[in-house]
Amino acid sequence: MPDPKVPPMSAPSAIAVPIGTRNATTTPAQVLAIVSGGLVMANLDLFIVNVALPSIRQDFGNPALDDLSWILNGYAIVYAALLVFFGRLVERHRRDLSFLVGIALFTAASAACAAATGVWTLVAFRLLQAAGAALMTPTSLGLLLASYPPERRAGAVRTWTAIGGFAAAFGPVAGGLLLELSWRWIFIVNVPIGLATLAIGWRRLPQVPGHEIPRPDALGASLVTAGVAALTFGLVKVNDWGWNSTGVVASLTAAVVLLAIFTAHCLRAGNPLIEPALFRLRAFTGATLAMVPFSTAFGAMLLALVLWEEGAWNWSPLQAGLAIAPGPFLVPITALLLAGRLIKRFGTAPVVTLGLVVFAAGCAWWAIGITTAPSLVAAMGGIVLTGIGVGLTMPTLMGAAAGSLPPSSFATGSAVVNMIRQTGMAIGVAGLVAIIGTPSGTLADHLGAFRNAWWAMTLVTLIGLLPTFLMLRARAAARA
Repeated sequence: MPDPKVPPMSAPSAIAVPIGTRNATTTPAQVLAIVSGGLVMANLDLFIVNVALPSIRQDFGNPALDDLSWILNGYAIVYAALLVFFGRLVERHRRDLSFLVGIALFTAASAACAAATGVWTLVAFRLLQAAGAALMTPTSLGLLLASYPPERRAGAVRTWTAIGGFAAAFGPVAGGLLLELSWRWIFIVNVPIGLATLAIGWRRLPQVPGHEIPRPDALGASLVTAGVAALTFGLVKVNDWGWNSTGVVASLTAAVVLLAIFTAHCLRAGNPLIEPALFRLRAFTGATLAMVPFSTAFGAMLLALVLWEEGAWNWSPLQAGLAIAPGPFLVPITALLLAGRLIKRFGTAPVVTLGLVVFAAGCAWWAIGITTAPSLVAAMGGIVLTGIGVGLTMPTLMGAAAGSLPPSSFATGSAVVNMIRQTGMAIGVAGLVAIIGTPSGTLADHLGAFRNAWWAMTLVTLIGLLPTFLMLRARAAARA
């Protein structure tokens, strides 16, 4: 049912905005192009910093690796923890202004990162970057969903997700190229993108009003933020402290307790941060459950290949990035040219199933084909398969989840899915580190550990078939 407080949609070619507001003729495609600027920055930054850490460490006088790791860990914690809170908060306010505030914060923080003079100043500015990313991600999808009529939303979200997936996977490639100049360029590159998005967005984004809903539940926001932060913190510290350490056990225990209390609170509260009714939507629940194992394997996959190529084969960041490039390029091609047609003919569940199987095949390719001798064929065979798998799976899952949301929950629902995706990727990275450990022994021993990790990714990916069949197929049967 449409929300009576939301302006009705007009013809698919233009967005419907309240009478008297500017940019009433802005088309949905133009909105997609504008919000993609912020999406590219947020997703590119997820991985681009990884390849730059050795250069940053050298420039800052070789600080301890534990301190240096917070350049990555701090961003991951704040981004994952704030997604739902900001998604719920912006439901009350104009989506266009909220999006532009997030862009401005991320752009300013990027410029500050480029000028950082030490590890901890860089960490502090990275936290501001993450806050900006957490604000603009759900608002960008909220703008997109409000711009398209219901029958075109799933396709729009597939395009949105394909662009974001390409940017995230392209991070190592861009990082390798920019490091030829300086590590500071990995942050400087965000500034012109952000300024252009701000200028165009201010002139062209339509005014999409918020909804007259109660203010976000402060207790629920505190519980979920603290719970996700504790979970992410515990996972990223496993390699430093060990699974049995007091700090990791305490952090993961606190996460379980806090998230359990949050769940109970949402079920009982009159105005919960996350409406439990969202999970009565079969498509939303099925896509969310399938997203967890897939994102876990995806996060581990990309980092594992970079670590092996640079650490075992001694490839430069640029060489490793270029070897990874075919995968990212195949994500939008597959999502835009293949996934939509397959969905129309066979439905959502078969496409997700195909994507999961192809992605798992790519991980298995590496487990079988990678040897101690450098091989471009062995590296690229798996990256091609995983790139196709990502293009089929991630945009389709995002489209299925977002396409089932009511207008009043666009930003919140998309924030939930993105938070789960981000948390799954953190779990994947932590699991990878736990499996491969610190390099020791012979190169053959190290290869054995990586093969175990690639087989684990294969298995975890295939676990996503269960919710795909149970939930997405059940929805298709109900429609039939």
